[in-house]
Amino acid sequence: MNRPPIAGLAGLAAVAVLTAAVVLLYKPGSVEGPVATAPVERKPLYWYDPMVPDSHFEQPGKSPFMDMQLVPKYADAPDEAAPAQDDDGAFRIDPRVVQNLGVRLATVERQELRQRLLAAGMITVDEHRIEAVQVRAAGWVEQLAVRAVGDPVLRGQLLAAVYSPELLAAQDEFLLAQRSGDAGLKDASRARLALFGLGPAQIRRIAARGQAERRVEYLASNDGYVMELGVRQGAMLSPGMSLFQIASLDTVWLVAELPEAQGAAIRPGDGASASVAAVPGEAFAGKVEYVYPELSGATRTVKLRIALRNPGARLRPGMYANVQLDGAARAEALTVPTEAVIRTGTRSVVLVAEDEAHFRPAAVRTGVEVGERIEVLEGLSEGQQVVASGQFLLDSEASLRGALDRLAPIEIEASHEHGAEPSPPERGDTNAADPHLGHEGHQGHQP
Repeated sequence: MNRPPIAGLAGLAAVAVLTAAVVLLYKPGSVEGPVATAPVERKPLYWYDPMVPDSHFEQPGKSPFMDMQLVPKYADAPDEAAPAQDDDGAFRIDPRVVQNLGVRLATVERQELRQRLLAAGMITVDEHRIEAVQVRAAGWVEQLAVRAVGDPVLRGQLLAAVYSPELLAAQDEFLLAQRSGDAGLKDASRARLALFGLGPAQIRRIAARGQAERRVEYLASNDGYVMELGVRQGAMLSPGMSLFQIASLDTVWLVAELPEAQGAAIRPGDGASASVAAVPGEAFAGKVEYVYPELSGATRTVKLRIALRNPGARLRPGMYANVQLDGAARAEALTVPTEAVIRTGTRSVVLVAEDEAHFRPAAVRTGVEVGERIEVLEGLSEGQQVVASGQFLLDSEASLRGALDRLAPIEIEASHEHGAEPSPPERGDTNAADPHLGHEGHQGHQP
């Protein structure tokens, strides 16, 4: 009747013995192989807007200030919200902020510069092509063929016929010498007529006719027009009196003026191109012939002279012209975009991009400016990256965040004095202070 309970107790005892054996034989260090560990989750300290780094939020979400998501801040992460200021003025800005600001970089390159300057000028007469017609003996104007200033004349055209008793006597002496057969006398009489202003053709005509001419003709030596008229019909003449001044228009001068600062960039021989309103769509090429040594005290400009060919006399004295001057090519020089240089009035500064987040201001010495490039004489090296646009936004961002960093210890100290810790604004709190409000240059950061 008692056998079944005894068998159950024996089974339980066997199980207990086996369990005790397993526990005694098991050693935790004897198990080999990797032990899987659960990953430790990083817990953010808070969330913040990179554009407003002093505002902290307890939950993720969309920034109330900008159209962007909040960024988590971890205890072991470097402080990316505020720029790190170095002794040389270098600072750091979050690359996302740099991208939002639209910063554009440019490379310092070595280029050949050729200055092209624009100037205004006026067409004038080529003074090398002006000739005066004068009498060398007393007499009277018996025929005046050209009677008005501005009248055109052609080479060989009769200008005036003058009666002079002295010239008539010189012709008679020449004819007598021709008949005498004395070579020395012939040459002397011929030379005397030449000294009175008669040309070789006129002397040959007198010798061929064998008769003196009562009127001595004065002819135009070149094509042109009458600039000055010094006599009238029937006027009495004295030696040295000017009858005409004839100007040729085969070539003309373009007299242009350059500002004092640009005067040294142009030299004689440099190319030039001119255009006038009277001949639209056509450019007249020439070269700088002369740079005047004096500076105009009233306009502070340097005058220069350009010789232009004038076929057909289309360029008339008195016309205004627009001039493009091509300076001599300069040796290859380091250049940056003109917009990359910040001129403060006392110096010139560029922002050098060390990488996508680090920037350093560098003082430079600049040279000539050609188009959209400016020469850098000192302060940069070839291949460096400089900020070509957005410099003032970067500078404002760095200055603002630097000011916030300096204010933070003051706020903490003030809160300690009052026995309270400053609490970050809650997410969604529309009354949170926006440090960009009220700052010039940061209107774009307003919500």
